[in-house]
Amino acid sequence: MPGEAPIEGGCLCGGIRYRITGSPRISTLCHCRSCRRAAGAPTLAWISLSRSDFQITSGAPARFNSSPGIVRQFCPTCGTQLSWEEIAAPDVIDITTASLDTPEAFPPAKEIWLDHRIPWESTNGPALRFARSSKGAAPLP
Repeated sequence: MPGEAPIEGGCLCGGIRYRITGSPRISTLCHCRSCRRAAGAPTLAWISLSRSDFQITSGAPARFNSSPGIVRQFCPTCGTQLSWEEIAAPDVIDITTASLDTPEAFPPAKEIWLDHRIPWESTNGPALRFARSSKGAAPLP
């Protein structure tokens, strides 16, 4: 992203703001039960990026260990979910696409955990689809 403005975002109440200085690796739409519960929504969209490209510029997110080895950050005031981190992969962080100032710039390139999809939730047209995690998996036909 040399010469481009950083990507910025934050929570609903404005108490937490962040900046991304590099290009996201991929954008994902997740249907897993954990993401659904954490967001209170049928799916949750993410962008994945290098941890070194992400910084909180104001406020202090709360942290929650949502499952073994997984940490989610959220605003302790308004509850906006901001990030998902796998302790075993400390160089990567996933940021909720909807918390970006320009979420429309990052449409999902893949959908994961379709085995957990709520039947009335539609899939995203051109995105690659995976029954569960995409790590080491082939996309669904």
